[in-house]
Amino acid sequence: MAEVKLEQMDNMQFDVLREIGNIGAGNATTALSQMINAKVDMKVPKVDLLEFKELGDLIGGAENIVVGILLTLEEDIDGMMMFLMEKGAARSMVRVMMGAYASEDESADFSEMELSALQEIGNIITGAYLSSLSTLTNMTIVASIPYMAIDMAGAILSVPAIEFGKISDKALLIETEFGDATEVVNGYFILIPTLDSYSSILTSLGL
Repeated sequence: MAEVKLEQMDNMQFDVLREIGNIGAGNATTALSQMINAKVDMKVPKVDLLEFKELGDLIGGAENIVVGILLTLEEDIDGMMMFLMEKGAARSMVRVMMGAYASEDESADFSEMELSALQEIGNIITGAYLSSLSTLTNMTIVASIPYMAIDMAGAILSVPAIEFGKISDKALLIETEFGDATEVVNGYFILIPTLDSYSSILTSLGL
């Protein structure tokens, strides 16, 4: 197995991780389209390898309120995955899914029905992403039950920083924009495998 040092990752290795990000996000968008029974378009995602402390700035700053779906990963890939949306983007997603049943008040807290819809959106998106990663790499990935949190970005991002900071201070960020003719939102996939798991992923793909 090739040892991976994130700071010294070569272009070919990073291109493979970028392509995995593209395919995973595309798969998640397809699943979302099927879920809401509407066409959802996705722009080509931006993929980057960033330090934990840089992630908050990309999603509006550490104090920006976001909706986060968090999963821990086990078996062939250990680590954590997150899917984040700004609160306004999450409100837009709920509107697309629930139509007239969704609140029009941008500043209001989410109702129980809206929270349930958001949880389901997060489950579908993260499940589809991990399914494509498993298929691509022929690796077994067992994910925990997704946990949803609505909090400041800094607070949510502190979870993986504390959990995995001793192993690595880097995360793979996949930023994508998706929506329909009326609503377009940004979503952020954050994949935080252990270094051994990065090596396993690249080895499974022949690198």
